[in-house]
Amino acid sequence: MHLLQPQLHTRRAFLRRSGQLALTGAALPLALNLAAMGEAAAFDATDYKALVCVFMNGGNDYANTVVTYDDPSYNLYSTIRGGGAGQTAGGIALAKSALTALNPAVAPVDALGNVRQFALHPSMGGLSGLFNSGQAAVQLNVGPLVVPLTRAQYNSSNRVLYPRPPQLFSHNDQTSIWQSSSPEGSKVGWGGNIGDLALSGNTNSLFTCMSVSGNAVFLSGDTALQYQVSTSGAIKIQPATNSTVYGSSAVRSAIHGLIQQTRTHKLENEYNRVTQRAITAESSVTAALALTPPTTVFPADSFAQQLKMVARLIQGRSQLGVKRQVFFVSLGGFDLHDNLIAQQPVLMDRVSAAMTAFYNATVEMGLANKVTAFTASDFGRTLASNGDGSDHGWGSHHLVVGGAVKGRAFYGMAPPVSVGNSTSAPEDQWHVGQGRLLPSTSVDQYAATLAKWFGVANAELAGILPNIGHFGGTGYPVDLGFMA
Repeated sequence: MHLLQPQLHTRRAFLRRSGQLALTGAALPLALNLAAMGEAAAFDATDYKALVCVFMNGGNDYANTVVTYDDPSYNLYSTIRGGGAGQTAGGIALAKSALTALNPAVAPVDALGNVRQFALHPSMGGLSGLFNSGQAAVQLNVGPLVVPLTRAQYNSSNRVLYPRPPQLFSHNDQTSIWQSSSPEGSKVGWGGNIGDLALSGNTNSLFTCMSVSGNAVFLSGDTALQYQVSTSGAIKIQPATNSTVYGSSAVRSAIHGLIQQTRTHKLENEYNRVTQRAITAESSVTAALALTPPTTVFPADSFAQQLKMVARLIQGRSQLGVKRQVFFVSLGGFDLHDNLIAQQPVLMDRVSAAMTAFYNATVEMGLANKVTAFTASDFGRTLASNGDGSDHGWGSHHLVVGGAVKGRAFYGMAPPVSVGNSTSAPEDQWHVGQGRLLPSTSVDQYAATLAKWFGVANAELAGILPNIGHFGGTGYPVDLGFMA
């Protein structure tokens, strides 16, 4: 753990689990991991809201996702990335003619005071449209930070005053830090801790945190458990739910009876209880999915089908007994040390098309203002080319989509386009080498802004985001302002 205030992160869980000791006895570890016991919510939900984390596994290339477009900045970008003469494509640079500038209500200004223009990757037409119509925003240069850092502070040997996030540029660790504020091995994520606060407000707390992409630390709370489904729905315990087992209804009945029996051994009894709960949960999810789904057409690829499943689960929210939910979906393939120009367009098209369809589905359900999707990734990448791709970086640009988003806007500080290593040149102070962006916005700020919209009180933020107390003021506001 690399938390400067770990007591804020764990105090609630420690007190709760200590109180459960007398109730659980010898079955304590299993009970704590499987029982999904509720805790008091920090807010009382009277409406429905959902957060959807869209994670791009591998570290998405920021420079070809949110592309600098104004001529001075584009020309620097093109030179650094090996572009051709006359702003044509070359190396890993996109041709300017392939780009269409976004149309923000207010033009962004970079750290040097220059007015900037940006475009999204040409394969992201759907999200460009949502941005220009006010349903999407760009958060510039966000990444893990323990405290605010300048480049000089980053280079300082004083790690007490100027701590870095641990294991920078490591896939596993930075994925974990994005999702949990701690490196690989963390067991609790900020999405799950948001879910902790919503448990008692949901009739069925088991469906508070739901993943359509396998296990993710993001959705694991102190108490909240992630309920995992596939793009086809809930996973069944086949012997207990099939009409026959090995062609025999008697075998099915016997297995079902064994599951329902009360046992004298605490571990056996707990196992049966959890198994029965899984059967009941699967039945509830299946019933919710039996409702008429949104008619919005989603692409056929597996990532889009994850978001389609999220839309269907939201459609069945009343049947599931929930007023607050946190979801997780993901897409891999973004570790493009090679073949960036060939492969990133496919990935960007999938992200854009799926997120656009998902937003349209929320409109169809009358929930556009109640559902917010946001992107995340291990890290950004180098602005400098390695020949055919880019290497591991730090800060990156991300998108937030939904009816409650204050869209058609850029948030945060636009970084200058630079790969220089001068200790004094102002344009070189916003990266840490090769154009690896030094974040000007922390993941904690990004998460806090989403959490506050979800209903989390200011007093609860430190229990969710252990480093949030190190940010505040005009330079690093706790609330970034992109949510209504």
